[in-house]
Amino acid sequence: MEREVLVRNTVGMIGQLPTKRVQEVNDFVEFITRRTGDAMITKGLQQLTSISHSNDFLNDEPEIYSVNDLKVKYV
Repeated sequence: MEREVLVRNTVGMIGQLPTKRVQEVNDFVEFITRRTGDAMITKGLQQLTSISHSNDFLNDEPEIYSVNDLKVKYV
């Protein structure tokens, strides 16, 4: 189905629901919208970080601690 048809059908069905159920649908749509937005922001930040190479200094950092520096060793 095309998006417009799905939206129209969904709005029509929502219009038949009692107010309490419409609120539940609204809450769910807000949740999905927020989750989608968060995922888009996260993906964008990951792309920017990989393009900018801003964390590359972590790969060049010398190892200053070794296993011998541990006070307690868990096996």
